[in-house]
Amino acid sequence: DAAEDGGRFTISGVVTRRISHLSDLPTLPNPLDQNPFFSETSEFYVGENDVVLRHILHDASASAGPHDAYVRAGPRKRVCFEPQRVRAAIVTCGGLCPGMNTVIRELVVGLWDLYGVREIYGVRAGYRGFYSGEAVTLNPKAVHDWHKRGGTVLETSRGGFDLEKIVGGIQNRGYNQVYIIGGDGTMRGMVEIWKEITRRKLNIAVAGIPKTVDNDIGIIDRSFGFQTAVEVAQAAISAAHTEAESAVNGIGLVKLMGRSTGHIALHATLSSRDVDCCLIPEVDFYLRGPGGLFEFLDRRLKANGHAVVVVAEGAGQEAILKGGGGDVVAAAHVQERDESGNPAFLDVGAWLKSEMKNWWAEDHAGELFTVKYIDPTYMIRAVAANAVDNMHCTLLAHSAVHGAMAGHTGFVSGLINATYAYIPVEEVARAANPVNVRDHRWGWVRSITNQPDF
Repeated sequence: DAAEDGGRFTISGVVTRRISHLSDLPTLPNPLDQNPFFSETSEFYVGENDVVLRHILHDASASAGPHDAYVRAGPRKRVCFEPQRVRAAIVTCGGLCPGMNTVIRELVVGLWDLYGVREIYGVRAGYRGFYSGEAVTLNPKAVHDWHKRGGTVLETSRGGFDLEKIVGGIQNRGYNQVYIIGGDGTMRGMVEIWKEITRRKLNIAVAGIPKTVDNDIGIIDRSFGFQTAVEVAQAAISAAHTEAESAVNGIGLVKLMGRSTGHIALHATLSSRDVDCCLIPEVDFYLRGPGGLFEFLDRRLKANGHAVVVVAEGAGQEAILKGGGGDVVAAAHVQERDESGNPAFLDVGAWLKSEMKNWWAEDHAGELFTVKYIDPTYMIRAVAANAVDNMHCTLLAHSAVHGAMAGHTGFVSGLINATYAYIPVEEVARAANPVNVRDHRWGWVRSITNQPDF
């Protein structure tokens, strides 16, 4: 139970979510002992009992239940791999995200400079690259400027997941450390790869770095590339605001990434302060009638002469289906999925633009009106990471290297309450991260925009 004693708050019942370990391998002194750039202190190495609490907010007056905690990331006193025997493979899967090249670069630099690993390979074109094509040899010189580039130099793809071929390729090429960079679909694939490697009793460390530009992976504070995406989204919102302000009854409509969550739209709205309405997947909305979007926009246009609407790509799917949408809906295949298994979403941006024009023609015939629609999706995904994300990518990558060298496997490195930790990949693969619309941040959005609660 939680108890308050002499002004001190004590939490008991902490449950650590342990990660798997290659227990068959002997342990060795960490090569960092001999690295001239590091001076060992009592705090330098991380112990296996050092943990990070998933939740740090607690009611001091309430009894405590079980509290999930995760193993803290960082270098260990003992490692399980001799650097000269390591053959490491790095792969990027799924869509693009700012920072992918930084993660690759820092995995290479961490393995090479920290631990003295000399056999590092980049797997091209996603999961299918393990069984088709040749890997590229990587070293610090080859990747020295990759952090300045958008996209992934290793190239990526969706699909191509053939478990037997992938694990066979890993085994045949002699890889004993595999680093997988990708989103939730990639992490689900990583679970299967790790389980098959375990079933075959192979001493291969499998480590993941979660990649999702729209921040929809749960447990972690944020995924890499997210802050860059919010920053770049400002340019699109600013352009929409300028276009709307420069027209008579002008509306600037911006569609931002966010299939299942509205984090980019929410944070971009809070950062911009030029947005009149923010629409996210977690909140249903309707167009016509009292309290609807069009009534709200009508008031804004009368008051200010212009308005800016930001919509996440996964918002309004039910509204489109219920309200028809003519050619927009007819052209979409609701049940379609991409090669990663993600559903194909109806284009809420094109639909909203069409519906806004129809509304104005019906209710304000003969009056000037314009909608400027901006979709910066690929511009955002393809840029290089900003300074904050570059630092984040570096620490994620080095955390993964430390964990793999220590013999841990089936884990993902992630930031939890501002501290890097190791999370079982099975938990990451199934953990969602929706916007909590009862949280104060959504309240801030509504207080800034004064939009309806629908």
